[in-house]
Amino acid sequence: MKEEPGMNRLLVVDDDTELCSMLQEYLEGENFRVDMAHDGDTALQMALADVYDLVVLDIMMPRRNGFDVLRELRVHSNTPVLMLTARGDDVDSIVGLELGADDYLTKPCNPRVLVARIRAILRRAANVVDASRETDSERLQLGDIELQPGARSVLRNGEAVALTSTEYSVLEVLLRSAGQVVSKAELSERALDRELTRYDRSLDMHVSNLRRKLGPLGDDSERIQTVRGVGFLYTVT
Repeated sequence: MKEEPGMNRLLVVDDDTELCSMLQEYLEGENFRVDMAHDGDTALQMALADVYDLVVLDIMMPRRNGFDVLRELRVHSNTPVLMLTARGDDVDSIVGLELGADDYLTKPCNPRVLVARIRAILRRAANVVDASRETDSERLQLGDIELQPGARSVLRNGEAVALTSTEYSVLEVLLRSAGQVVSKAELSERALDRELTRYDRSLDMHVSNLRRKLGPLGDDSERIQTVRGVGFLYTVT
């Protein structure tokens, strides 16, 4: 298809060539530019070329599985990744999110839901303004954490912390509501740009990743508390 200015470029990775072709046709009909890969080695090589706005990545593939591809990709790139997992396999989705996936969908998935998830991730990733326009007043400082909205970057004690675009969005919502409980439903709508669904573990895993990357507070207390049955609270000391 003819590539138009502003089209997002996607890499769809699955060893099911028929499924890939169907997804390519559907996504191109939704105004995306789509390339395909059918094994892990090829997928990693293409993804590391850093020309894609998002990678749709299946787990079970020959040569190198999706987890290995994601693990290696995250060493070099923060390109957004949407994992495709087996239906009902919570372990796969949890591992994918722990390794730095931005979101996941179970297979077989509704193409319309896939497009909605892709667009939500791309909106988060594209929510960047010229960092030079950012003023000190727009920066958010809380304790040892400094959040820079213009660059969508996070510093802890002056040191950069590598976050995915989704982790950044979750942290920003929690920081802006520091000291207050943010329900999972609200956090999903504000940070993930979608309604919370039943049995969705993604928020729990993104928060778990943030705890691991940011560490505890200076007094070793929990930085982000889980309020059981309600949501999360960023601690104010």
